[in-house]
Amino acid sequence: MAFYDGLFSVLGLTEWCKGGDSAAPMSMADLLAKSSGKETSGPLFPFPSLDNLSESCSSIIQSRDVTKGIENGFLAAKPGLKAVLDPITQPLSWLLDGALWTFAAVPWFIMVPILVAIAWYASRSVGVTVFVAFSIFLLGLVDHYDVAMQTLSIIFVCTGISVMLGVPIGIAMSKSDRLQRVLVPVLDLLQTLPTFVYLIPLIFLFSVTESKLYGIAIILYAIVPVVRLTDLGIRLVDQDVIEAANAFGMNSRQKLVGVELPLALPNIMAGINQTIMMSLAMVVIASLVSAPGLGVNVLRGIRNLELGVGIVAGIGIVLLAVILDRVSKAALSRVDMTRVKH
Repeated sequence: MAFYDGLFSVLGLTEWCKGGDSAAPMSMADLLAKSSGKETSGPLFPFPSLDNLSESCSSIIQSRDVTKGIENGFLAAKPGLKAVLDPITQPLSWLLDGALWTFAAVPWFIMVPILVAIAWYASRSVGVTVFVAFSIFLLGLVDHYDVAMQTLSIIFVCTGISVMLGVPIGIAMSKSDRLQRVLVPVLDLLQTLPTFVYLIPLIFLFSVTESKLYGIAIILYAIVPVVRLTDLGIRLVDQDVIEAANAFGMNSRQKLVGVELPLALPNIMAGINQTIMMSLAMVVIASLVSAPGLGVNVLRGIRNLELGVGIVAGIGIVLLAVILDRVSKAALSRVDMTRVKH
């Protein structure tokens, strides 16, 4: 006799329960117990889960029915979603494939000076620039230059798109409390969702051979900081400054471009820094779905228990993370110093 038989009897639902499928499949625990010849022994007072209630009332669905229903619903919506999302996201595949090809096609003796020059232009720091040059040289020394450039190209594309989308969204949030209330739960969801969960629906929607599969996952994961900090930075602009701008007769666009964005720039740059770091973190996870780069070597080290391969690739990822972090933070410091001078 199941534990909750008496409950359904007291509630007068016995006839309704008998109307269900009496041949409902057993739970996995019951099947394993039956195959081993042992009876299942549960807790004295089992939690009223669907499986436990279904033992007493066959009209109640089981947990497996819920998961199966979600899967069937997603598969039913897949053709429509794919028809809408494919043309929208196809440019992302072109950008990623183009960036990968460019970074691979440009010779190292041209690419390395370009990267060092970018580091100098962004940071104007001799120490940071020398560290960037040394780190790239070190990666090339252990024959990881090509995979490091693949990882870097993906980060450039995904971070660039995240910033281009995130900054306008953050500006719109700062101008509308209603929009902020709507988007904050979405941002919370994106920020707390485990990294592997991003990949599950995308695998069903797109082929693993399509670059946009991992590109979308990286952008969704990395866009949150730049949106939040853009919104925060503009909201923290001193209201006295805004009133002075109003006194000079500035319209909304002039205030945004000439006052709010310059004053909010340190917060926006901090958001970009965090977006870069989160892009790098996600691009390693995305190697599970064919994203090239250093993450592939990390995955190889885990799968084949090749300790050296995994550690060297991990050190390469650390070097890239430090390069991107130091350059972006040096650029942020320059922005802060420029604002103080003015």
